[in-house]
Amino acid sequence: MRNNQMKGPALLLSIGLSLFLSRAVAQTQNSDSLYRQPLKTVLTDIESRFKVKIKYSDNQVNDRWVNYAFWRFRPDVDETLGNVLTPLDLKVNKEKPGVYKLKEYEYYRWQVQEGQNTLDHLASLSPGKDSWEKRKALIKPALYEAQLLSPMPAKPLSKPIMTPKRIMDGYSVENIAIEILPGLYVNGSLYKPLKIKGKIPVVLSPDGHWPQQRYRADAQIRCAMIARMGAMAISYDLFAWGESLLQFKVEDHRRSLAQTMQTLGGIRILDYVLSLKETDPARVGISGGSGGGSHTVLMAAMDDRIKLSAPVVSLSSSFYGGCPCESGMPVHLCAGGTNNVEIAAMAAPNPQLIVSDGKDWTVTVPEHDMPFLKTIYGYYGQPQLVYNVHLPEEGHDFGPSKRKALYDFLLLHFKLSGAAVKDKTGAYDESKCTVEKEPAMYVFGDKGARLPENAIKGFEQLEQVFKASISK
Repeated sequence: MRNNQMKGPALLLSIGLSLFLSRAVAQTQNSDSLYRQPLKTVLTDIESRFKVKIKYSDNQVNDRWVNYAFWRFRPDVDETLGNVLTPLDLKVNKEKPGVYKLKEYEYYRWQVQEGQNTLDHLASLSPGKDSWEKRKALIKPALYEAQLLSPMPAKPLSKPIMTPKRIMDGYSVENIAIEILPGLYVNGSLYKPLKIKGKIPVVLSPDGHWPQQRYRADAQIRCAMIARMGAMAISYDLFAWGESLLQFKVEDHRRSLAQTMQTLGGIRILDYVLSLKETDPARVGISGGSGGGSHTVLMAAMDDRIKLSAPVVSLSSSFYGGCPCESGMPVHLCAGGTNNVEIAAMAAPNPQLIVSDGKDWTVTVPEHDMPFLKTIYGYYGQPQLVYNVHLPEEGHDFGPSKRKALYDFLLLHFKLSGAAVKDKTGAYDESKCTVEKEPAMYVFGDKGARLPENAIKGFEQLEQVFKASISK
């Protein structure tokens, strides 16, 4: 009897609480309040309804609200997540079935199918050589305009700053700084064969987004091998990267103007190497990896003096470059919209090697991106001049397999000496390449003691100098 007496009040309390909560929901969940809900509440409900896990930090969801929240739900979890997150400039990466990770919206990273659909659309704009040539003629000047390089700023008249030559086994190294705007220097190291007969090729070797910048062992070995096989190689820093940090802060590398400065640096380096009496202008190449690969693609599209290109672990129709130095300026909005694969196609019919792997965004290059490139090269009757070396078990680096692919490519198209870099079995022998300690590769000394007096100090000053240079 006592238990029955307790059930009545408890039941009434439960009913009352439910009515109270229903009224509370009704008071907040209506059109007057825009059906507004905290993002964390919405994500929790998505997890519950669809039996999935969404990883996120408190900082990502605190003080973020979703208007018309539960109206955005659909029977499909991916569509629901898109509806909820897109207005907040958020997205999710699917790590595995049923597990998602919340991320800020990445304008430069698309779903694979979306990237491939875009590439199919671009292909439809150029069904033949004539239409492709017209499209290329639209894109090329637009790439200069998008980077504020039309017209080009005046070239400083100063001579490059060079360090004494260091003699190695079959090659030499000297560090170099080239003034590309008043007080702005691009820094690098120039590798040359010890014996030079007549005109020889040169390969620009821009750095990528890896630790130790151009001082890395793999970067030094690659340039040394190119020099030992009979060509020049010039390794150079990205903007606000490596020795450029004497003039700028690390965070300046992630400013949009970094892309313009890197392009200008590449053009000025080309000006310099082509002024050397030993350079063969018919054999000028460029090869970089990662962010240096994006730079490689852009340079080969913009500058006709480049006759061969090899972007490594960078090219993809669904990835536009995650750093502002790759996509900070609106180069991909040119001619109504383009992407890195179409920009790479602008190098046709010059020989081009695409190196891809199985553990980054280049994983889909063989299936979809290469057919597009083959089609464009086919317009010139040269589909065999665009190559893909795909390494499905490897990841995002410029390791031995990637370097071997580049060496093979250079030997074939630049007619270099394989005997100078191979052992008796025919394998590449990198053991004769000297890996120097970082300070040996500085142009301006350990702490920048030899930095010129006119050197720009800071991004604000760079903006002023650049503005003045393009307004003349």
